[in-house]
Amino acid sequence: MEEKIELDGRALRILVTDDSKLLRKKLRLELEKHGCEVLEAENGKEAVMKTLQEKPDGVFLDIVMPEVGGIEALRVLKEVSPDLPVIMLSSAGTPQKLMETLKLGALDFIQKPYTAAQIKKALESIRKKASSNE
Repeated sequence: MEEKIELDGRALRILVTDDSKLLRKKLRLELEKHGCEVLEAENGKEAVMKTLQEKPDGVFLDIVMPEVGGIEALRVLKEVSPDLPVIMLSSAGTPQKLMETLKLGALDFIQKPYTAAQIKKALESIRKKASSNE
């Protein structure tokens, strides 16, 4: 078990959004190593619904997904929950997309395949942002 990353003594609740079941499972295992409670969504539409219902502390959001993509989902998430920390994930990262997501309020952008260190750093950022919002 790696170092637990907690918010006020409780597990961080993280929503993982990716259309790849394998990638969601991989990221879930990485997040659970840090003691996170993990929720999953298959696309941007599901991510928005789950965010409204479950109120996660942070969201990992893939950019390229069917139905509703990550950039569209980010727009909606920022409307309904402006302070929500969102980390964008993409294997097809272009500088334009990166700039667009950061302008829309994404906390960070991680290129796939990601490393364990990148995920840990992202969790630290989510915790800092979430605790400053409370």
